[in-house]
Amino acid sequence: MKSPFVICGATGNVGSKIGGRLLGAGEPVRVIGRERVRLGPLAVKGAEPWPGDIGDAGFLVKAFTGARGAFILVPPKVDAPDVRGYQSQVGDALLWALSKARVPRIITLSSVGAHQSEGTGPILGLHELETKIDTLGDAAVIHLRPAYFMENHVWSIPVIRSQGVSGSRIRGDVPIPMIATKDIAEGAARLFLEGIFTGHSIRYLLGPRDLTMSEATRILGESIGKPDLKYVQFPEEEARKAMLGMGMSRSVAETLLEMQRAFNAGKIRPTQVRNAENTTPTTMEVFAGTVFANAYRTAA
Repeated sequence: MKSPFVICGATGNVGSKIGGRLLGAGEPVRVIGRERVRLGPLAVKGAEPWPGDIGDAGFLVKAFTGARGAFILVPPKVDAPDVRGYQSQVGDALLWALSKARVPRIITLSSVGAHQSEGTGPILGLHELETKIDTLGDAAVIHLRPAYFMENHVWSIPVIRSQGVSGSRIRGDVPIPMIATKDIAEGAARLFLEGIFTGHSIRYLLGPRDLTMSEATRILGESIGKPDLKYVQFPEEEARKAMLGMGMSRSVAETLLEMQRAFNAGKIRPTQVRNAENTTPTTMEVFAGTVFANAYRTAA
């Protein structure tokens, strides 16, 4: 009987798709998430559900034991009173458990900008995660550094519906590589299925092309019958109040604002030029016409 792959964050945009892809290839999979009920769709397909706290090292050791490989990440926690403390604690739990369980192959979900050691908001926690996992000398490790998630634009739907514009603190004219999460999942699943990676390395996943927020907003607007949809750079205090009003802790809101300032300053960029290996296929036009348009209709 084959050893399983363990997928952390299996109810999220990336982890759920990795789990589905591996199950579709006939592989045994354990899926980790906070709530058993949300693991149900993958369990129905044959996954072994492991509901629990990703910050609980003892739980993780049991989940990782006997695994052929593990996909790890630090799940977002929008109400964390100390987001950097939360990220560090999860990273410590993952490191300890992976070491104890002696998982041979590990893929981390990191981010563009994770090479920076300061000033990148929540991405700083991924820099720290990479650094910790790199101490596992006996494991083969790939740190995936994907671009800005196209799915992040879904968060703008309430603003589009209520104010008729899209916006954030990021400047509208800053080119940013943007990627669909299904392409991240496909890349990670393929690495597991090939099973040949060794050593420690970094892989960038940069989407099909760079887009400014203004360009992305135009494409998204066309997909929902609003070809004149405008992008607005909101004042920082207005953005802060909106984040707090959505239930984010002040710590999370401040780190997100720091990240957006870093985008504006050009600090969050890949250290690798775009090439055939790091360019992924799903365009913003395709994403807009499927995922975004469906989410917009559902929110009606």
